[in-house]
Amino acid sequence: MREEEKKRTSQNSNWQRLMKKRWVFPAIYLGCAAIILTAVLVSQSGNESEGNPGNTEGQGPTTSYGDQDSMEVNSPVENFVMPVTDVNSSVIQRPFWDANASKEEQEAAFIEYNGIYQPNTGIDIAMKDGETFEVVASLSGTVTHVENDPLLGNVVEIEHLDGVKTIYQSLTDVQVKVNDFVEQGETIAKAHTNQLNKDAVHVHFEIRKDNVAVNPSSFFNKPVTSLLEEEGQASEEGSEPAGEQEKEETPAEGKDKPEDGEDKDGDEGSSDEEEESVSYLT
Repeated sequence: MREEEKKRTSQNSNWQRLMKKRWVFPAIYLGCAAIILTAVLVSQSGNESEGNPGNTEGQGPTTSYGDQDSMEVNSPVENFVMPVTDVNSSVIQRPFWDANASKEEQEAAFIEYNGIYQPNTGIDIAMKDGETFEVVASLSGTVTHVENDPLLGNVVEIEHLDGVKTIYQSLTDVQVKVNDFVEQGETIAKAHTNQLNKDAVHVHFEIRKDNVAVNPSSFFNKPVTSLLEEEGQASEEGSEPAGEQEKEETPAEGKDKPEDGEDKDGDEGSSDEEEESVSYLT
């Protein structure tokens, strides 16, 4: 019994001496802090794993705004295509009226109705065999207008990006309605005739930017961005300062300024020397 009491007394005295050391309490405090910190980190890691379930491998770059569906960042830009399924069997029956074209080309691009001539603001496309054919969307877009016009026939307008739209006239068996989204190459109607062209089954096709008609033949197989770039260049040219666009010639020193009624060479104006102008009834 005495030996056991001696051992217990010895152990108690050793523990008391240990607790009197200055580093004991700081060591205990640091150990407890490390355990608590480890537990917090493990808990946060588990919550993050639960909040991101599933595998997103192979999904590609996407972006979303608010409650809208995610969409691809780099979507392909479409090229304008002929609004027909068989391009090789088609022919442009009446071209677009171009102010820079030759006189013969301009005459071929006029539309005559009730003795009145007006320039063609699009192109008339027909088949070589003269039969009807399916009319398809030249670009993907949203149908904004469908109408049965007594002069133009059935008309369909499709809106695209940045004020670009395509117009289809002289249609029958229209298969789309307003607010429909159509893919490029999707059938929208069949070709027919209208009052402006009763002699041939055709589709009158137009491309417009901000409601200004452009020559469709110049943009087939080109991206829609080419039309936007061309319009931007035209805007830049038109916005040059007036003083740089035209500079009036000033008489050289020692020469008199031409009087009214005289040209700059000193000869009086003559009606015989004026250029003959041609006006078209539109």
